[in-house]
Amino acid sequence: MVTKEIKTIKDLPRDDYLTRGHGACPGCGVAIAVKNIARVLGKDTIVYVPACCLIVFSALYPASAFKWPFFYTAFENIGAVISGIKAALKRRGKEVTVVGMAGDGGTFDIGLQALSGAAERNEDVIYVCLDNEAYMNTGIQRSGATPFGAWTTTSPIGKKVQGKREFKKDIDAIVAAHNIPYMATLSIAHPNDFVRKVQKAKSERGFRFLHVLCPCVPGWRSEASKSVTIARLAVETGMWILYEVDHGIEKLTYKPKTLVPVKEYLQLQGRFRHMSEEDVEKLQTWICERWKHQFYEEVPVPPCKIEEAKKTLIIDEDPLHGP
Repeated sequence: MVTKEIKTIKDLPRDDYLTRGHGACPGCGVAIAVKNIARVLGKDTIVYVPACCLIVFSALYPASAFKWPFFYTAFENIGAVISGIKAALKRRGKEVTVVGMAGDGGTFDIGLQALSGAAERNEDVIYVCLDNEAYMNTGIQRSGATPFGAWTTTSPIGKKVQGKREFKKDIDAIVAAHNIPYMATLSIAHPNDFVRKVQKAKSERGFRFLHVLCPCVPGWRSEASKSVTIARLAVETGMWILYEVDHGIEKLTYKPKTLVPVKEYLQLQGRFRHMSEEDVEKLQTWICERWKHQFYEEVPVPPCKIEEAKKTLIIDEDPLHGP
């Protein structure tokens, strides 16, 4: 597929395929991600969205915020539906980009079997996971993507159990193990890396998987103005690693100069405010192990040997979402 090369955000087309007037929360990471993915993919695209925040805010009856043909069926079958759409288009001789956009619940958990099937068959589609780390659309329930220690309505804060006790599922390793042509992680705080990876996925054939971290203001108990800052800190602390797997070759696309203490990331989000020092250290140790795995560096654990932050970041006591 021949496409215009997009190297930086300056090359990003200005045509919007997710229009103004949708119902996303201010500061919604999903809306930011989808708007810019759509600009790269362009007009000859069909999108399928299962149950998730995106289906709610982009399709307020009787209108749709998408300028693309837009489909919705059930929660668990995104891999199957986008495979079927692509097969029908191929049968009709039409060259169209087919993209599925699902949340972490529809990817990590409920839709994993259909995702695995489409990846194993190497279907010629793009699968985007819009990861806000819980079932935000249905009331902030934990998912396989929810990080260790996080509060959700199904991992509450009690006397004996303090938030989720399991670590985030490594969905990227699971998908890459299917030997697909392209897999990449993205951040809304790193726009040049973001658009380059979407462009690369568009240019490839076969199954392509893009995984975007999407801060959620109500679910993360954060401020709308801090979404990009939080996304950036996720990368700088090692909570989110930017890399790609291109035809089996793994490559880091961004490496922080120093690893910022994870507490700097946690304290901007109310969902972590209950965490004890012991739990923070446990999470820091997990990050260090991932750092060592991804960067092939020996890191003393626990804890990591990291520099202290020069500036303390605090929550501004937002009246809507609290400290």
